[in-house]
Amino acid sequence: MPIRVYSLHHAKKKASHSSSCSTSLLFISLLCLASLFLVYSLFKSSVSPHNHQNLQFKRSDSSGTPILVEPCDYSDGMWIYDPSVRSAPYDHTCKEIFKGWNCIASNKSNGLDIIKWRWKPKGCDLPRFDPIRFLERFRNTNVGFVGDSLNRNMFVSLFCTLKRASSEVKKWRPAGADRGFTFLQYNFTIAYHRTNLLARYGRWSADANGGTLESLGYKEGFRVDVDIPDGTWAEAPSFHDILIFNTGHWWWAPSKFDPVKSPMLFFENGLPLIPPIPPHVGLDLVLKHMISFVERRMRAGGIKFFRTQSPRHFEGGDWDQGGFCQHQQPLLPEQVEELFSLKNNGTNVETRLVNQHLYKALKGSDFHILEITRMSEFRADAHPSTAGGKKHDDCMHWCLPGTTDTWNDLFITHLNNIKFQN
Repeated sequence: MPIRVYSLHHAKKKASHSSSCSTSLLFISLLCLASLFLVYSLFKSSVSPHNHQNLQFKRSDSSGTPILVEPCDYSDGMWIYDPSVRSAPYDHTCKEIFKGWNCIASNKSNGLDIIKWRWKPKGCDLPRFDPIRFLERFRNTNVGFVGDSLNRNMFVSLFCTLKRASSEVKKWRPAGADRGFTFLQYNFTIAYHRTNLLARYGRWSADANGGTLESLGYKEGFRVDVDIPDGTWAEAPSFHDILIFNTGHWWWAPSKFDPVKSPMLFFENGLPLIPPIPPHVGLDLVLKHMISFVERRMRAGGIKFFRTQSPRHFEGGDWDQGGFCQHQQPLLPEQVEELFSLKNNGTNVETRLVNQHLYKALKGSDFHILEITRMSEFRADAHPSTAGGKKHDDCMHWCLPGTTDTWNDLFITHLNNIKFQN
C-alpha cells in the first residue's frame, strides 16, 4: 500500500506548535516504517536456497528458535595455513581411496601439508562437519553422488570421514550404482553412480543402408541421446533422498571425442539433430532434459544439488602434452586469474565455461547450487601430480585427504541450513 505524504505548506498558519510537531512525528514514523518494510522486502527477495549464497542460522539462548542472520557467500574467501592441524577427518589407510589419489601413501612431498590449509569465507566461518551428528541427523537417509570421477573423489572423501566415526558398514549398491555402502547403525546409505555426460551415449558407426548422418559424410563417432538419462543413474531420483550431480570435463575432451575422427553426434526423440550441433550446444540440451527428468522423478521431499566445475591446474600444456602442476602452496589471486580467465583461453578454460552453462540451465529450477569452483581454483598444490602413479601429471583429481573434504564441509553446511529453512 503506497504511503501518501502531505506537504506542510498546506497546513493552516493558525495551527499550534504542538500540532506541527505531531504532524512531523507522524511523517517521520511513517517514513521509518516504509524504510524498514523496503529493507525487509529486498532482503527476503535476495535470499534464495538455490543461490550459492547460503543463510546461516543460530539458536537463541532463551527459546531455541532459529534466528536468521546475515547471508554468507562461502565462495568468497581465502585459504589460511594452520600448522597446528595434526590430523585429517580420516587417514590414508581408508581402503576406498583410489591408489592414484592417495598422496600420503604415494609420498607426495606436500601430502601431509595439504590438510593444513583451511578455507575462510569473508565475514563468516565454514566449520568442519561432525560425522556423528550428521549420521544422527540424517538417519534413514539415502545420499547419491551422480557424475564423473570428480564426484567419486567427493564421494570417497565423505565415505572415509563417516567410516572413521561409524565402522559398522556393509557394502550395498542401489540400482545402477558403481559402488555404495550402508552404515547399519543409522540405516544411512551413500552411493556413487558413474556417468560422464549424464545422458546415454555409446559408439556410433555408419549404417550400410545409409542415412542422414551418412549423407553428410559421417562414418563413426559417439551417439549422445540428449533426452535419455544414462542407465547408471536413471533410478537414482526415485531411490535417494539427497542427490549431488556434476558434469563438465568430458564435454571438453578432444582426446576422447575427436571432432573429426570420433565426434559427438546428438540425437533427440531417437533422431539425429540436423544440422549437427557442437558439444557446447549439446551440453545445454542435455542439462535441460536431465534437470527436467530429475525434477519429475525425484521422491517427495528430496533435495537436489548440482556441483559447479572442479578446476584443473595444468600448466605448460594439457595432460597429454606435458602439462604439469608442481605447486607446493595455494595460488595467489593474480595467478588464479592468469590460469582461469576466459580471455586467456588457456588449457583449463573449460572450468568457467562449464559454469556458465550450468548457471544458465539451473536458473528457475529447484536445484541447489554447490559452488566449489572459486575455492578450488586456488588449490594447484592439492592434486596428485606425479605422485598419482600415471605416466603424466594428474592435475585434475584431488589428493585424499584434501580439498574435497572442504567440499563436503560446504555440502553439509548447506544441508543443515536447508533443514532449518524447511
